[in-house]
Amino acid sequence: MLLAGVICLGRAQQPKGVSVYDVVWTSQSENASASMPCGGGDIGLNVWVEQTGMIHCTLSRNGAFDENNMLLKQGEVVFQLSGAPFSILNKKPFRQQLRLETGDVLIEGNGVSVLLWVDVYRPVVHVSVQSARPLTVTAEYKNWRYKDYLIQDKEQRAASYKFTQKFPVYTRKDEAGFENGAVVFYHRNHSDREDIFDYTVRMERLSAIKDSLWNPVKDRTFGGYMKGKGFKPLLSPDSSLSKHANRNALRWTLQSSKGRQHELEIGLHVAQTATLAAWKQGLQQIADDATAHYKSAQQQTRSWWKQFWNRSYIHINSADDSVKAIARNYQLFRYMLGCNAYGAYPSKSNGGLFTFEPEYVNAQYPFSADFRLWGGGVMTAQNQRLVYFPMLKSGDADMMKPQFDFYLNALKNAELRTRYYWHHNGASFTEQMEYFGLPNIAEYGIKRPEGYDAGMEYNAWLEYQWETCFEFCLMILDAERYAGMDITAYIPLIESCLTFYDEHYQYLAKKLGARVWNDKGQYVFYPSSAAETYKMAYNSTTVVSALTVILTRVGELPQQYLDTAQRRKWATMLTRIPEVPVKVQDGRAMLAPAEAWARVQNSEAPQLYPVYPWGLYGVGKPGLDTAINTWLYDPQVVKYRSHVGWRQYNIFAARLGLTAEAAHYNKLKLADGPHRFPAFWGPGFDWTPDHNWGGSGMIGLQEMLLQADGKKMYLLPAWPKDWPVECKLHAPYNTTVELSVTNGKVTRLQVTPESRRQDVIMANQWLPSAP
Repeated sequence: MLLAGVICLGRAQQPKGVSVYDVVWTSQSENASASMPCGGGDIGLNVWVEQTGMIHCTLSRNGAFDENNMLLKQGEVVFQLSGAPFSILNKKPFRQQLRLETGDVLIEGNGVSVLLWVDVYRPVVHVSVQSARPLTVTAEYKNWRYKDYLIQDKEQRAASYKFTQKFPVYTRKDEAGFENGAVVFYHRNHSDREDIFDYTVRMERLSAIKDSLWNPVKDRTFGGYMKGKGFKPLLSPDSSLSKHANRNALRWTLQSSKGRQHELEIGLHVAQTATLAAWKQGLQQIADDATAHYKSAQQQTRSWWKQFWNRSYIHINSADDSVKAIARNYQLFRYMLGCNAYGAYPSKSNGGLFTFEPEYVNAQYPFSADFRLWGGGVMTAQNQRLVYFPMLKSGDADMMKPQFDFYLNALKNAELRTRYYWHHNGASFTEQMEYFGLPNIAEYGIKRPEGYDAGMEYNAWLEYQWETCFEFCLMILDAERYAGMDITAYIPLIESCLTFYDEHYQYLAKKLGARVWNDKGQYVFYPSSAAETYKMAYNSTTVVSALTVILTRVGELPQQYLDTAQRRKWATMLTRIPEVPVKVQDGRAMLAPAEAWARVQNSEAPQLYPVYPWGLYGVGKPGLDTAINTWLYDPQVVKYRSHVGWRQYNIFAARLGLTAEAAHYNKLKLADGPHRFPAFWGPGFDWTPDHNWGGSGMIGLQEMLLQADGKKMYLLPAWPKDWPVECKLHAPYNTTVELSVTNGKVTRLQVTPESRRQDVIMANQWLPSAP
């Protein structure tokens, strides 16, 4: 029913500031597992204060991929203040606060305050010390990669090799030292031996086209500087061996003169340069830029965070602690995503910028903070999508560019491998993919049967799974529809993904039989895969749903994106897509994962993917009872219902309008994680902090409040009446919806632009009384 007669109080700012969700600790932390995230731009810090009063800060910068495709930390900085004002021995009040509104961490106690913040617009970390009495500050930069380090056995799971190789795999050493009173440190990918790119190309039998492939590994260099006015080098690294987790580390130490105010600056730089001198020149430019913007940088950063929080919010004003935790942890995870708003690479689903020493996640991994399961430069697409989909409704479409560019940058290599292996067009993006666009070599399979198709992954979970790329195509199309993003640069990517399915399944049909089409003139998607679960599938529901939606949406694009010939081509392809598979079991119609399949390999629920992400079934759409039957009675769906990790039952329930179930699974999904910082979930199926756990939690909460179907906007489709809420969310066609619910009634609704109000639909029980 169309909404009419709503109470409208006019447009408003956030009804209450995001600072109510600040995390405040009044005691010191034991180790890095009890750290607090801080960041901006594309830098992440793990900050904690130990009982000695020392402040620890682990440095992460987006894009720091080494020769093995590990995502390396930039080191650790430890700050020691004379008199140890934050030491537990002082028995003075202590306070560490993540201030969301300004995006920084403030540490206070004993007349001393330390503020850590990251410039959103320049890759620079700032540390400011204010004291009622004069003191000195010692800042030691610690690096545990001061020599080549042999990574063995389980530790190789952090690299793209994943498993023990027949040759030694080393994390190559960094360089560090004092230059002009500053500590300068860097890692430059060595080219004196075969690296992960070389090895992948060779093992995947692509050496003949190697010179044509994009290689972002060679000469990649990352590191930075640490300096401060009044700070001078204190110790020689030769006599400064210390510990980092279970590894020795060298430290380079700066110490300030005595005073009441101190400022320290850490600049971080990542670039692929032909020479080290060129990289150092770029590092100097960062330092010069930081100096030039010294007076304005903090205000610019605070302004960015202010607009970030004002463009979207969800406040749940419940007295129930489990419900209050949902709202807080939603905000905390969104903050973590905001710390990589402008990176060259997307936030990794297996920890993002905020991983810490792995022994605190799982004792069987006693390694350095460089470790994370599932690799640093490998993208697992089904997990990664959950990190970025929530940015549409939170109004953060500008932050999706790193994820879109990940695919765009890899497009050439994905197309070249298709052409080389199968002699047709289109981009074959695999599920576990290196950031240079080729399949992860461990998942591709080194031990392969003689004569096995060289283009295929020899992998029981991943074979024939190429369709996940369409979820990122959907994100791109939605970014245009939600935020008016210019997606001209991404049209070739979308078309290439479609081209692959068009040409490859004609190629397979000709190879396997005498005719290309089935008896209805449709594609035969065999062999295909329904996620990683239903293998050797015939007309997988994930493939059919993806192609149906993407082809439809491409046809709906504004005129400037496609010419007449392109539109005709994709419209013709759409007519050849088979129907979404449906089965009847015990007299009930249910969505099927495929028309047929050979085996079940994993525990996903792809039969519900037509509900989410593809939106072919759901609230207000035909066949809702069929989708609900699938939720209720499909044995695989019922068996694996859970909130853990990437499982998306909270989203399915919301999309199906199952209010009680959506509330249940979202309460579990967004409950406090196992570590001191509440939004450090995991490891789940991935690693800690589990970003696809947090992203799926965000999506589930958003879908309870607002669902979009073309121009239709369904409000409160799965929202409990006893959850008071104030929210601002984004909808398609540059629309925002601000909504207040109090005592089970809608008390405010503001739709911008006003013309979109006519497209709002509410469940009958939510219709407010006319004013």
